[in-house]
Amino acid sequence: MPRAHDSGGAGRPTSVTVIGDALIDELRDPSGAREFVGGAALNVAVGLSLLGDDVTLVAMVGDDEPGRRIRSYLADYGVRLVASPSALGTSRAVSDRRDGEPRYEFNEAAKRRALRFDEATRAAIDAADLVVVSCYPFDDAAQYEALRDAIAEPSRRVVVDGNPRAGMLHDRDAFVAAFEDFASRALLVKVGDEDAELLLGDTLPAFVARLEGAATHADRCGPPLAVLATAGRDGASVHHGGLRSHAGIVPLPGPVVDTMGAGDATLSAVVHHIGRNGLPADEASWAAALESAMSIAAATVRHEGALLRVPVGDPAGAHGS
Repeated sequence: MPRAHDSGGAGRPTSVTVIGDALIDELRDPSGAREFVGGAALNVAVGLSLLGDDVTLVAMVGDDEPGRRIRSYLADYGVRLVASPSALGTSRAVSDRRDGEPRYEFNEAAKRRALRFDEATRAAIDAADLVVVSCYPFDDAAQYEALRDAIAEPSRRVVVDGNPRAGMLHDRDAFVAAFEDFASRALLVKVGDEDAELLLGDTLPAFVARLEGAATHADRCGPPLAVLATAGRDGASVHHGGLRSHAGIVPLPGPVVDTMGAGDATLSAVVHHIGRNGLPADEASWAAALESAMSIAAATVRHEGALLRVPVGDPAGAHGS
């Protein structure tokens, strides 16, 4: 089976299985309330499909009207769903922006999310060239053990984004320990400045250093861990062994409307680039990957919602070349 650093193979799309969350995002602001199909893992899965990859999403979805909306949305964008059942219905996140700084609330389904690693889930994982894990309950010991048991060769084909949410965290220390352990064995880990503040109460460079240190002491059989560090207005950087590369925000026409999907769009673009071209081996190659990702993120934040967008007239961004 092809692995990440070998790409998906000439003449066929990269096969990617994304593991994580799917939910309904409810946005409230002075103009009213609107709902979007979302979730970090779902956003990445749809983004990868829009970029041309062959994508399966493993997520918990309820047998209810919001769940049917999620299933229909994924079908519209060509993403297969391997659904875990939810006794509490479909997850929902409310972003209340009516009083300045947004406040986030999650329903019980989101707080108690769990995936079933049954035969269908394991088959989707085993068949993938790349596996992306995003917004996973790393503070649930049983869920973490099941995830680790289900994935072979993580240092060759797994990308992980902790994507912690304060409203869904049950045990911060347990989350950090499991996330760092899993990331240390992965091909690439994404971490943001908000993650560093929430999980460590520290800076993004400090979190990057911790992840690199953990990977150095881990039992790895693949290439050095690549750390994708995103810092909002300061752009994104990659730390990969001795390589360092940075890309700033890309200016595009029009105002920034909604930054909710910026990180997911960035991750989708980088994963797509790795699937097509392999893991970059030098700073120039990483710079090209980051520049494409920043362009896609800039186009995404100029629309409401988290659906990935490609800059108009930018076929290179669309194909990750």
